[in-house]
Amino acid sequence: MKLDLLAFGVHPDDIELSCAGTLLVEKNNLKKIGIIDLTRGELGTRGTAETREEEAENSAKILGVDVRENLDMADAFFKNDETNQRKIITALRNYKPEVVLCNAIEDRHPDHGRAARLVSDSCFLSGLRKIETFNSGVKQEAWKPKLILNYIQDSYMKPDFVVDISEVIEKKIEAIRAFKTQFFNGLENKSEPETYISTPEFLESIINRSKMFGKMIGVKHAEGFVSKKMIGIKTFDVLIQNIT
Repeated sequence: MKLDLLAFGVHPDDIELSCAGTLLVEKNNLKKIGIIDLTRGELGTRGTAETREEEAENSAKILGVDVRENLDMADAFFKNDETNQRKIITALRNYKPEVVLCNAIEDRHPDHGRAARLVSDSCFLSGLRKIETFNSGVKQEAWKPKLILNYIQDSYMKPDFVVDISEVIEKKIEAIRAFKTQFFNGLENKSEPETYISTPEFLESIINRSKMFGKMIGVKHAEGFVSKKMIGIKTFDVLIQNIT
């Protein structure tokens, strides 16, 4: 299956917190979208790898993604090496996405920046035809995405552009709440320790960030992205519609 947009997250729930709204917008635009989680988040303080897998599946249904996979890399200990690069290259060549979204370039969680570099490097290598990969015994063709974007996570980064997600914000929050072991859901769970992300204040901060990004372009909610590549437009109309 060829995808228009493929989002990579090092932990299940990274996508939901950072760019799920954009995926929903593109899905509403009849685009084919997918998610690939690099690890199972097995070292997370709350929940287990099994509960995270179930939660990821539930979230995928809410988002209506066409595919969600997990590459089963080692949480916290994965490296930007040939073994992991080949896993990502195989996925890229299998789904042939035009646009790739990946973790924040810099963030308080060391996994995020490392995953961003791993995915970015793999996108370049995927375009080299002399690197051979196989899917179900069939040799794959080289494929290089047209655009690689980094979504913004916990550390503040100024976005290069933002996407209006006002019409899908409620469904984005629903997808986040699908990770019941990780985030505040109004029910006290004394069997699990409280963490930075399990407090109601953390979820509020995610909503407030989308409001802040939205205010930048005169809408209620938006998600921000950073691009190493210059973004071009074909017509001023795409800019004029955001002027208020």
